[in-house]
Amino acid sequence: MVAKNQIKLIKSLHQKKYRNLHGLFLVEGIKTVNELLNAGLEPFGLFTTERSLPDRGKYRWVLVSERELGQMSALKHPNNVLAVFHKPAARAVDFSDWVLALDTVSDPGNLGTIIRLCDWFSIRHLLCSRETVDCFGPKVLQATMGSIARVNVVYTDLPEFLGTSEQPILGTFMDGQSVYDAQLPDSGILVMGNEAHGISAEIGALCEKSIGIPQFGQPTTESLNVATATAILLNELRRKR
Repeated sequence: MVAKNQIKLIKSLHQKKYRNLHGLFLVEGIKTVNELLNAGLEPFGLFTTERSLPDRGKYRWVLVSERELGQMSALKHPNNVLAVFHKPAARAVDFSDWVLALDTVSDPGNLGTIIRLCDWFSIRHLLCSRETVDCFGPKVLQATMGSIARVNVVYTDLPEFLGTSEQPILGTFMDGQSVYDAQLPDSGILVMGNEAHGISAEIGALCEKSIGIPQFGQPTTESLNVATATAILLNELRRKR
């Protein structure tokens, strides 16, 4: 059984302001929860409707009813496991390898997929403008499939950060030089823009090189989805390195 005030607290974590206020976030699904526990993130509470779910060492599961889980869940159809974790502190960014930067990415699914791509391509640090959607939102976390535990996501004043950086800064633009032809450094900062507007003029002015993904055949679409474009570009960065 869960106290009403605890259900109220967990439900409040659906909103960014309460996640920031309490320093907590919620995730759902046994795979993602296990990924975060294995990565050493500190749980605030672990809840399940499954009586057969074993305890994990020092971590104790709280058995709840389907009604209680539904009251806490951010999903339309909750699964059997929900956990609340303390938000990890952001680490210092290591520029010895490529770093990805996002300029006002607004779709939770896109951000979640990009975090998962960073994990796949071993991009350990992800810079986000303060206007980028919150990486601890339920929809983002659902899309990361646990990769949030292995990628250091740092929210910052992106123009100020890039303006003081000594790293090569590559911006992605529709009319940029083909990434397949461009000479790319071994490390640097790759900037991806907003879904609708691309990279802002302020950040675009800080990019030393403009790259893009060429379209083949007759033009049939305005642009690629930002997560799809990120996958292609990160693959090319790793292939050339």
